[in-house]
Amino acid sequence: MVKNEPAITKGRIFAIGDIHGCNQELTKLLSILDADPTTDTIVFLGDYIDRGPDSRGVIDTILDFKRDFPDTICLKGNHEDMFLDSYLYERNIDLYMFNQGITTIESYGASIVDFPRIKFLPKEHLDFFNSLRLFYETDDYIFVHAGLRPHIRLEEQSSEDLLWIREEFLNSRFDFGKLVVFGHTPLSRPLIQKNKIGIDTGLVYGGFLTCLELPALNFIQV
Repeated sequence: MVKNEPAITKGRIFAIGDIHGCNQELTKLLSILDADPTTDTIVFLGDYIDRGPDSRGVIDTILDFKRDFPDTICLKGNHEDMFLDSYLYERNIDLYMFNQGITTIESYGASIVDFPRIKFLPKEHLDFFNSLRLFYETDDYIFVHAGLRPHIRLEEQSSEDLLWIREEFLNSRFDFGKLVVFGHTPLSRPLIQKNKIGIDTGLVYGGFLTCLELPALNFIQV
């Protein structure tokens, strides 16, 4: 993995956890977010699609939001990775369907018989999926979908770990050099530890959509 220089941020950072097709809650959260488009950075942690009722609407909402907030960073989640693998390369389709990918397909007005042979995705959406980053680093924080493998430098982390890792990261007290902010693993409440903060609070399972404001360590939930 190529090393990226840490980004320089001008103001606050707002990190938003897993959305999973819940566009109504995302729209509400963004409407109450006290963010300044000229100074603040918004980081979406991935898993925009699957499971919930309106994956297409979520992508439309984020694309509209990015036009007003230029400092918006969108990370890739394991669900976007599975979708692209199935949609573009016709691989691991059973795995994607097992993870409720059919909800995303149906949100685009397509069906399982169309997938992936008929390319139903709007170009703007495909460009969005292809633009997603695996991580975002600042001087103080590392933002990633799933987490990091302990004792491995950031530039040497595998994409599989960045998108899928759970227990080895969750149980680790390893000092990654910066506070790691992540999603992926649904929790009943935000996980706050010295080396990491988890903000997937299980929206699609009846929980909350969580946004973390940094450096204030303030949580906004809908």
